Amino acid sequence: MSAPVTVSVTRHVDPSRTTEMLAWVQAGTSLAEKFDGFLGSGWVRPSEDSTEWHMLYRFSDTDSLSSWEASPQREWWLEAAHGSVEERRRERRTGIEGWFDEPATVEALSAAPVPPPRWKQMVVIFMVFLPLSLLANFIASRTISGWPLVPRVVLVTSVMTPLMTYVFLPWMTRRMSWWLHRA
Repeated sequence: MSAPVTVSVTRHVDPSRTTEMLAWVQAGTSLAEKFDGFLGSGWVRPSEDSTEWHMLYRFSDTDSLSSWEASPQREWWLEAAHGSVEERRRERRTGIEGWFDEPATVEALSAAPVPPPRWKQMVVIFMVFLPLSLLANFIASRTISGWPLVPRVVLVTSVMTPLMTYVFLPWMTRRMSWWLHRA
């Protein structure tokens, strides 16, 4: 199972077509909502007269996102705005920064979640990794100390990685969110 994927798209929109574009965005959301794994979408403009629109959508995993992106419904939706909208930038957010996304109801997203500074991410990872590593190495020294180095490290790493990724790091991130997302 892969992590949720957020796609951020910056589009140039003809300002004389704002009403049509609002309807177009709502139509895209209505279509995407029908796809498995859809978590939400949103859009924001820097100002009322801005030609730049920042649009977001989020799916529970890359397979769900791929189904939407390859769908005839999405192709029809994009074609409906051809000539009125120009895509300027597209960014997918997955990976380690996803551990630090604040939980949110995605209905009302207005901008891509901003990850905490890297140094704060490093501190939280260290707070999880150090005790887990000490514990894993202590247990390994008591149980498999006679194993050759490479198989011992492979086993310890194979156990630690999922525990960090799916259990301890998300748990610690929730506990430290007050600090991670403080300005």
